[in-house]
This record gives sequence, C-alpha cells and structure tokens, in this order.
Amino acid sequence: MTNLLFNDAVLLLKQLIATPSFSKNESGTAAIIRTFLEQRGIPFTSIQHNIIAQNKYFDAAKPTIFLNSHHDTVKPNAGFTLHPYEPIENNGKLYGLGSNDAGGCLVSLLACFLHFYHQQALPFNLIFVASAEEEISGVNGIEAVLPHLPRIDMGIVGEPTQMQMAVAERGLMVIDAVATGTAAHAARKEGDNALYKAINDIQWLQQYTFDRVSNLLGATFATVTVINTENTQHNIVPAHCHFVMDVRVNELYTFDEILQLLRSNLQSTLTPRSTRLKSTSIALEHPLVQAGLAMGKTYYGSPTTSDKALMPFPTLKMGPGDSARSHTADEFIYLDDIQQGIAVYIHLLNNIVL
Repeated sequence: MTNLLFNDAVLLLKQLIATPSFSKNESGTAAIIRTFLEQRGIPFTSIQHNIIAQNKYFDAAKPTIFLNSHHDTVKPNAGFTLHPYEPIENNGKLYGLGSNDAGGCLVSLLACFLHFYHQQALPFNLIFVASAEEEISGVNGIEAVLPHLPRIDMGIVGEPTQMQMAVAERGLMVIDAVATGTAAHAARKEGDNALYKAINDIQWLQQYTFDRVSNLLGATFATVTVINTENTQHNIVPAHCHFVMDVRVNELYTFDEILQLLRSNLQSTLTPRSTRLKSTSIALEHPLVQAGLAMGKTYYGSPTTSDKALMPFPTLKMGPGDSARSHTADEFIYLDDIQQGIAVYIHLLNNIVL
C-alpha cells in the first residue's frame, strides 16, 4: 500500500512541477489536484485555487486534524541550469521548481490522507487542503478557506523540515518608515536632511538588541532592507526618506510591543504593512508533538514563516525536504524523502493519543 501511495505521489509531483503555479496563478496545478482526487472517487470542494477534501466517514463528534500544504511556487531562481518545469530524476533526486517547497510535502500529506480516507473506525477526522498563495501570504489562500471549515482541533502544515518537528516559527512584520526633514538647495548647507535622520534611526536599529531571547527561536531582530528618497536631482536636500524594516519576531513579543518600543526610540514615522503573520508555537505536551517524540523525532524553532501563522488552532510544521533548498537554483527533493515522509505522517497519526 505504501509503495503504491509513493508511486502515485511521485507521478503527481512530476505533473505539478511541469505546470507553472506562481502565487495567484495556480489554476493549472489546482486542476491537476482535482483530477487526481476525481480519479480516486474522492469528493472535494474548491475555494479560489484551494482544494478541500475530508475523510469518507467524517463524524462531527470526533476531533478533526487538518492536513495542509501549498501548491504555489515562487518564480524560478535566475541561477537555474536545468529547466525549472521539467521534472528530472537523477541519482535518487527529483529536480524541478516547487519539488522541495512544497511539492514533496503536499503529495506526501495527500498520500497520508488517501491511506486513511476509507477507514471507518478512525478516532479522528481528517481534512486535507491544498492551498494557494502561501508564498505571498495572499488573502485568497488558506485565509479564504478557514471560515468555511468545520471545527479544527489541530493541524499538520507541510513545509520542508527534514521530517523533524518545527514546534514554533518566527512572526514577520514589515514596517514602512518615513523620516521627515526640510528640503533645501544642497549648495547652501540649509534645510534638514531627512536622509541623515533615517541613517540615525538605522544605526540605532543596527546596534539595538531585543532582550527577550527565546529558547526555540532566539532573539527578535530587525533588518533594514530598502532605503530611498523622492529626489531625482543631486543638488536637493531630501525632505523625506523612506526605508523598510523586516522584523522577525519570536514568541515572547507581540507586534504591538515591538511597534511601541520602536516608536519610542526612532524619529521616523512607522507604519506596519501587516500584522497577520504572528509568531506561533505548539506546546511540547500536545498529542501531535508527543507522538513525534515517541517516534524519536526532534523539535526546533523555525526561522521562516508559513501559513501556520494564520491558523487559529495548534499546528505542527513538518515535512520532507530541506528548507535550505527552498527558492534555490536547480531545486530538488530526494525521492527517499518522499517515501519516508509518507510513512512518518502515517505513523504519526496512527500513534497520536487524543
């Protein structure tokens, strides 16, 4: 049974790789996943480019476990030497855009879902969602699906973690900052240079250390990634300077706390673009984590964000593949990782104590 699931999963992944699926343009891969389910007689619903299915004997009286990964991809890295949409097997690897992030996770979770689909005496329900727009945290991805689902008790989010347990992940807050001065002719040494004000704020950020350090996620930190003024001429003192902060937040701070701290120390006006992608964690005592620990799995805090940040129930991030290969040139996943991923997902759910 597991070999059949593995073979079907690899064939599906090859189809997905061969079909471009940039965020917001996932109609092709959504159609492939729908056909895959139709061929196996599994009913599903679609919301935008998100595909939703539940186990055959769904019972509202039982707890429900959510299985989710995404089928959108980033655009191919400029360094690709292989065709990003040609699934190539070589030396136990499957190459192609989205193979590692997160196609391997998606097809492994779907194989796990198929394994349990027809079982009548399950102690839990399963809802499987292949979601869209994860790479851009788009509002038409998992966020559009959640209001239409029944009560969810817990979930597994498929992202490449080498099948270890990411029990926490950083939150992400992007902040637009504007330093304001007074324009003047550069030759007259007049005016109030907004660029210098911005530099002062950036230097403060560079030197500041957030003091709440997480055992799982380490320290919170802010990185300035963009800076510009409205000037197109060399001889004008800029009145405004805009810069962008990428703030990676551990579970010990709220976004409001970070904003208050920064606003009290910086001259610039700060405006957060979004406060949706909060830091999340699942308790080590949770049944999903305990089942993984019983299997000899380790746990860690993930530096990257995912759709897990948008889910209002406990979730474990776990999947085949390596996060270090995500978004890289000549992306690949080991075929053995997919086979092991399917087996581990099934074993984990078989051993969960609810």
